[in-house]
Amino acid sequence: MKAIKSYLNSTGAKIIVLSEFRNNLNGLNLRNSLLLNGYRYQAVSASKTEDNSVLVASKIPFSSEIYADIDPIYSGNIIKASFKAFDLYGCYLPHKKKHVLFDFMIDNLSKDRPTIIAGDLNSGINGLDQKGNSFWYEEKLLELEENEVTDLFRLKNGKIEEYSWISHQGNGYRYDHFYGSKDLIPIVTNCYYDHDSRLTGLSDHAAMFLELG
Repeated sequence: MKAIKSYLNSTGAKIIVLSEFRNNLNGLNLRNSLLLNGYRYQAVSASKTEDNSVLVASKIPFSSEIYADIDPIYSGNIIKASFKAFDLYGCYLPHKKKHVLFDFMIDNLSKDRPTIIAGDLNSGINGLDQKGNSFWYEEKLLELEENEVTDLFRLKNGKIEEYSWISHQGNGYRYDHFYGSKDLIPIVTNCYYDHDSRLTGLSDHAAMFLELG
C-alpha cells in the first residue's frame, strides 16, 4: 500500500481514476493519503467492502453521481464526475460477466458536453487490442465510436501493438482505455501507458495517462 500511495502522489496527475478500488479500510487509508496530497475532491460508490468498484480523486472541483439501479449486480462500477470543462465516467467493467454498463454509457452520452470514459473496461477490439478474439463487448466499443466517441490511445498511437495486462502465459490484452467525445480531440496532447507500474509489481495492470492541453 505504501508503494501505491507513493506512486499515485508522484504522478502529478490532476485527476485519478482507480479501477478495482475496494471501499474498505485499505481504501480509506489510500483516500486519506490522496487527501493529504491535494486530492480534496473524491467520489466512491456505495459498493460492499469486498466488491471491486471505482474511486475518482481530483485536485479540481467536481460534482458526482452514483447509480443504484443501472445493473442488477454491478451498479457500483461506474461513477460520473462532472467538471467545469467535461464529464468523466470512471469505470471498472467486470471481466467476461453479463452486464448492461456499456448500454448505460451509450444511452447517457451527452450531446452537449465533452465526455471522457476512463478505466478498466475489460474489453477491446479483437485482433487489435489482443492477438486473439476472446473479448466480450467488442460490439459495444464499436457502438461508442458510432456515437462519436473516440479511442484516445489509438488517436495518438495508431495501430501500435501495446497491452496493459499480460497473462501468465504471456498473452497481451489492452483492457484499460480512455475514450473521449470528438470535441475533445483538439486538446488531446498525449495518451499512453506506464508499464513500470506493472513490471515492478505495483499492479498487474499498466497505469494509463491522458494529457489535455
